[in-house]
Amino acid sequence: MARVCPVTKKTSIVGGGYSNRIRATKFNPTGKVRKFVNLQKKKIYIPELKKFITLKLSTNAIKTIQKNGAYATLKKAKLI
Repeated sequence: MARVCPVTKKTSIVGGGYSNRIRATKFNPTGKVRKFVNLQKKKIYIPELKKFITLKLSTNAIKTIQKNGAYATLKKAKLI
């Protein structure tokens, strides 16, 4: 399974490894670094369906669910 949040669609990005001093003087690549999204495994209760769902969510998605409610957020993301 890919490391993607199903609610926010956040995924990993590739960052460069240059210091400002190297960038200013010469081209000296130091390699690429993959930065992963902060995924947390969460068990969420949905009162409208009267059941639990376990998802791997980004921390931003967890905050969105707390603000807007589980049923509305997951329905908008087409997960239920």
